[in-house]
Amino acid sequence: MRLPGGGQAVVPEGKIEAYCLSADHPEGRHKARVFASALGLTRADAPYLKRRLLEAARGAEAEPVGTTPFGTLYRVRFMLEFRGRTALIRSGWIVGSDGVPRLTTAMVE
Repeated sequence: MRLPGGGQAVVPEGKIEAYCLSADHPEGRHKARVFASALGLTRADAPYLKRRLLEAARGAEAEPVGTTPFGTLYRVRFMLEFRGRTALIRSGWIVGSDGVPRLTTAMVE
């Protein structure tokens, strides 16, 4: 199945730069370290990662993984190539009552 509303997907401000690719974030720093070692991605590459996450939200297979009071959670996996390296990326999305998917997390699997 595709991510419901994938064409309207949103990456919240700062989710990539201040979390997924931040070496300083208490939780995100581990993800940032793996993005850097697996793909060479750094905070400076946030626009590229954001663009690819939105492309995956529109076209990759999505798997429902649960519900919360805020909406339905989905997992979207896709292959990401960057500077000659390739890795499987797992992204998490939540679709609330407004039908708009919002990125909750992204990491190298």
